Amino acid sequence: MKVTVKYFGLVAEATEKSEEVMELKGELTAIALKEQCLKGLTITDKDSVQIAVNQNLDDSITIKDGDEIALLPPFAGG
Repeated sequence: MKVTVKYFGLVAEATEKSEEVMELKGELTAIALKEQCLKGLTITDKDSVQIAVNQNLDDSITIKDGDEIALLPPFAGG
């Protein structure tokens, strides 16, 4: 299955790209895809990175063909 993965903030800096199309095999949850995408990157607090699937922040979602994935840095504000 093919999905589009978009990177923002420090994740985009670490990957040196803003998005890519990935070919995935088998069933994969959002949290598993996040771990796969962040593996080997020089991000000190990987737990603070959030993953959204089709603009939904539930990391237990199962990824489907054509989904849009976003890896989001920690947000600050108030």
